Amino acid sequence: MGGLQAMELLVATVREGSFSAAGRRAGLSPASVSRHIGELEAELGVQLLNRTTRHLSLTEAGRIYAQRAEQILHSIEDAAAAALALQKTPRGTLRVHSRTLFGMTVLTPLLPRFQKLYPELKVELFLSERRAQLREQEFDVDLQIAAPHDPGLMQRRLLASERILVAAPDYVARTPPLRVPADIARHNCLAYWLGPEEVLWKFMSKGKLTELAVPSSFSSNNGHVLIQLAILGHGIALLDDYTVANELARGRLVRLLPGYRVTNSTFDEGIYATFLQTNYLPEKIRVFLDFLAASVPQQIKKRGAR
Repeated sequence: MGGLQAMELLVATVREGSFSAAGRRAGLSPASVSRHIGELEAELGVQLLNRTTRHLSLTEAGRIYAQRAEQILHSIEDAAAAALALQKTPRGTLRVHSRTLFGMTVLTPLLPRFQKLYPELKVELFLSERRAQLREQEFDVDLQIAAPHDPGLMQRRLLASERILVAAPDYVARTPPLRVPADIARHNCLAYWLGPEEVLWKFMSKGKLTELAVPSSFSSNNGHVLIQLAILGHGIALLDDYTVANELARGRLVRLLPGYRVTNSTFDEGIYATFLQTNYLPEKIRVFLDFLAASVPQQIKKRGAR
């Protein structure tokens, strides 16, 4: 095996924490990965990994080597990106990570048209509620609600949005009026699960901020679940406006406290595409971002018009 491939296996083993996980990525058995790294150690004349039956750890020499090796591999990736950026026809595999609800309701309906435009691109879409580790998990683009603060990432805002309070008309009809934020204490709230801490919603009106602990009998880390329970009249949900545009247009949900801005995190909301900062943006990423920037707002309008 070449030195570069052995270097890649070492970095993958450190990143994944085991020979097995590194082997799965490379299509090799754990024993093969261990053997190749052993050959690299023999060639260098230094031990890089401490091995026990249950644990792998870097030696001091291994830590220095792995850091330099990762930098070298990143430089090679940048060189490949520079070459690929010159392609007239985007091809290869585009690996996309997205928040679940955005991926299901907005992104998925757009993908057939994107792949018709770029038939030589294979798209792999992964949905979850966690922010992706782009380099470690080998994603090209991550679609998230809030802007990233990592200096190694680039961002492009695809959509401005806001969070709003919604409930089913029958819930509104049979519960006390909701005129000011304090009235929320007499209602059941369907909360987005952010952890075991108390559920807090922030209300902003005319520059005045009010933060309230809200009563909640149910929470979930999936927005689609909250939408369904709100439609069933189970309580009040705080959701991004684009996710409920269709339900509002059809009268299945109504907006509450429209005179207030509401959030459970930050008021600066939107859908952001994040990608690694490189000297050359691969053509497959560029055309995908341009497509989303042009198509996402239209898709949101279409959902709201139904």
